[in-house]
Amino acid sequence: MKADVVRPGGLLGILGGGQLGRMTAMAARTMGYRVRVMDPEAACPASFVADEVVAGRWDDVGAARRLAAGADAVTLEIEQIGIAALGEVATLAPLRPGVEPIRIIQDKILQKTWIKENGFPVGEFRVACSEAELLEAVPALDGRVFVKTARGGYDGRGQVRLGFERAASEAEVRQAWAELGERPAVAERALELDFEISVMAARSPAGEVRAFPAARNHHERQILAWSVLPAEIPEELELRARKIAEGIIRGLEIEGLLCVEMFVTREGELLVNELAPRPHNSYHQSERACVTSQFEQLVRTTCNLPLGDTEILTPAAIVNLLGEVWLDSRSASGPDFAAALKVPGVRLHLYEKLEARSGRKMGHLSATGATADEALERVLEAKRLL
Repeated sequence: MKADVVRPGGLLGILGGGQLGRMTAMAARTMGYRVRVMDPEAACPASFVADEVVAGRWDDVGAARRLAAGADAVTLEIEQIGIAALGEVATLAPLRPGVEPIRIIQDKILQKTWIKENGFPVGEFRVACSEAELLEAVPALDGRVFVKTARGGYDGRGQVRLGFERAASEAEVRQAWAELGERPAVAERALELDFEISVMAARSPAGEVRAFPAARNHHERQILAWSVLPAEIPEELELRARKIAEGIIRGLEIEGLLCVEMFVTREGELLVNELAPRPHNSYHQSERACVTSQFEQLVRTTCNLPLGDTEILTPAAIVNLLGEVWLDSRSASGPDFAAALKVPGVRLHLYEKLEARSGRKMGHLSATGATADEALERVLEAKRLL
């Protein structure tokens, strides 16, 4: 059955009111849509730009019902929404990206298994549903592993590194299992990486698929520190990465966005790391670099509009501003944003989060430049001036 187009003036629901929901809501408002969001915090970042906030936990079926009631379409900005809540939304309004792809992606065991079984390149991993299975998995993966909880975990949370300084002892493996809450996990063999990239793909309800150019990413303490568009990688690698992202979004039949994080190893292998069925931190600079931002693209897919042009108009980069920028500030008034904004091409993006905490994403700086390197140099210099 042909999906209806949601015209400007319609009501869009967003499951999640964090910074991604906030920036999606801003794009929707620009295009003339009304916005309702659901979030555990009534004063979430999206609350300042949305028409209405429904307060509710991610698994709150009643709150999900209130979000979807009267909405013309619903999307999400976080994949940890309870399946029962998603199912309830789907009975009341078009839910994009859909229930089944989220069920697969929100569980790393299902996600990794799906990627492997569908023929996409992925690093070696083992599933550990018990302490005994983890004890077997670590040596089977040559002893240097990342162990990640199957569900939850984000920005370095819910994972443990083993065997990087020396061979992990049995006691250390048992301790890791306890630290992760004695819950099912995925043990991933550590790779010799050259660099990391991501590709954002979009698929409309009509089946149209477009991918953005690859972004090059740098992480510190398992949190994205900066990202730049374009990635400036060899054309063959760029085409291969886009083909993988387009293949996965088609295979999962997602209606919406899918960011595919990938590793490039020193041997030149291209391996899928993780999937995110929503806007992604590594594409915040698409607001400045591309004809269509990732946030407008999500509005387009949610409303069944033609997908926007993903061509790069100018190189751009972003750097994250974590809570430490405020906590470590030498000034009682906080970071010196005026100094940062003196750097040519730099803009400030704050999320209106009410409390700065260590590791919390409070905002980002973006910059454009004649080249990707210049954009990155500008944004890093601006952060140093804070």
